[in-house]
Amino acid sequence: MDLYYYKRSVGVAILLTFLTCGIYGIYWYYQVLTSLYRLNNLPSNAGLDIVLTFITCGIYGIYLMYKMGKMESGMHYNMGLPPRDDSILYLILGIFGLSIIVYAIVQSNINNMVDQMHGRGPHGPHGGPGGFGPGPGFGPGPGPQGPGPQGQNNQGPQDPWNPN
Repeated sequence: MDLYYYKRSVGVAILLTFLTCGIYGIYWYYQVLTSLYRLNNLPSNAGLDIVLTFITCGIYGIYLMYKMGKMESGMHYNMGLPPRDDSILYLILGIFGLSIIVYAIVQSNINNMVDQMHGRGPHGPHGGPGGFGPGPGFGPGPGPQGPGPQGQNNQGPQDPWNPN
């Protein structure tokens, strides 16, 4: 599976959404949902989700914002990253009609996770402590920085966002 398929430019997507009066936004919404389902190894219901959003005049879409936050949290867990749950933030933004901001945040987080999975994260070519990248340190085997995302270093737990 080519993970770069899930990466999209947030700025271009927002610009195209405005230039097409929201039509591209529907496509982008579908792609973000599909990415979240696939990256969580779930069967994709993105098409049904969009139909239900239209049928319910956006009410299901507000629930879907919350669900997107939970799926994102599942991706963090699957990657061995610290817990992060933005579902309440997404729900509040959805209630106030700021769904494009939710799409932008989720797409940005997907892009960051794909980069980390390919070893291009904020900690260099091998990811963070424990090794979140595909090079040495990825997976259950020992690497230059630790045993991998499933285990701990001999020095105890470390913050994967802080290399020190």
